[in-house]
Parts: sequence; C-alpha cells; structure tokens
Amino acid sequence: MSVMITLEMPVKPDMLEDYLAILKGALVETRSYKGCISVITLVDQKTSSVLLIEEWDSAENQEAYMAWRVETGLIEAISPFMQGQLVTRTFDLKTEI
Repeated sequence: MSVMITLEMPVKPDMLEDYLAILKGALVETRSYKGCISVITLVDQKTSSVLLIEEWDSAENQEAYMAWRVETGLIEAISPFMQGQLVTRTFDLKTEI
C-alpha cells in the first residue's frame, strides 16, 4: 500500500524564485528515486510557501530518500532559503474509502 507524504516549506519571500529553480532540478532526482510514484508541487505566492505532495510505494523508501538528501547535503543547502521549520506529514492512502 502506498503512502502520501506532504512536505511544507516556508520560503523567504525574496528567495522564492531562486528556491523554485533549485527545487526544479532536485525534483528530477526525487521522481527517479526508488519507490517514488509521483510528486506534485504547489506554491502559495501569498505566504511564500511551497507544498510537495509525494506518493511513495512505502514509507521506508521515502525515509531512505530523505536520509540520502541529508547525506548529499541538500537539506543543509536549502536551509538559508527557509523562514521556518519544514513540516512533514505521512498519510496512508485509503482508496477503498
């Protein structure tokens, strides 16, 4: 059963366009990572917040992906763009409901 992950990133308003350019390149790798089914990107221009909605074949594959992002330095590299904490939530997909 797949899982849905949301990742909300509160970006500094004056850095939003630069951040989106970095994210565009990074998401190419995300979408090709083992277990990633899809990633949708939403941008709230009013609050300068970016929301990723990700579907993964398992929570374990998404956790491995996040560990890889930490190891490769992406999480540290994006921290200057943030004006708050990243918020991640994991949801079980219940297609039968």
